[in-house]
Amino acid sequence: MENFNIILASKSPRRKELLGNIVPNFILKTKDVEEIYPKTLAVKEVAAYLAKLKADAFTEDLKPNDIVITSDTTVVLGKTIYGKPKDRQDAIEIIQALSGKMHEVITGVCLKNIYKEEVFSCTTKVFFKTLSLEEIEYYVNRFKPYDKAGAYAIQEWIGFIGIEKIEGDYNNIVGLPLQALHTKLTQFCNSLLKA
Repeated sequence: MENFNIILASKSPRRKELLGNIVPNFILKTKDVEEIYPKTLAVKEVAAYLAKLKADAFTEDLKPNDIVITSDTTVVLGKTIYGKPKDRQDAIEIIQALSGKMHEVITGVCLKNIYKEEVFSCTTKVFFKTLSLEEIEYYVNRFKPYDKAGAYAIQEWIGFIGIEKIEGDYNNIVGLPLQALHTKLTQFCNSLLKA
């Protein structure tokens, strides 16, 4: 990886912190990309589609030894995607929908270089206990999770008191599937060096 300029295209402080655990040197660059996807797309494919869409915005800017990493996280319950809440009431309603059920957190990741790109996604199952309205309102009022897909962050109060178990990568829920990303990024770099 040290032979490449790793670029994280994200405004998320959580993703920046996570990537720093596996890639010691990288730079941050962001572009505003309208996150629109075809309504016919399967809900489990949306995160990967949006990650690629974000990476494509950098196509003209990349130099030969640049690798840009983009990602998108969706919270899926059945056939419904829960994005970032519009306001307090929306946040409460989203958490009520997730309460007492299992939902999936899917993070799509795109690795892009001028020569190649790779898109993959990781899924973690999250099991919420049945939450009282009082617990939900306390969380929303105190933590204001308006910038979080699914209206919650696992590393905050609601994750400690509300999540019974998870199946899969914890870091994926926070914002980046670190184990899979490290493996894919290492392979990506090696394939470029051999080319």
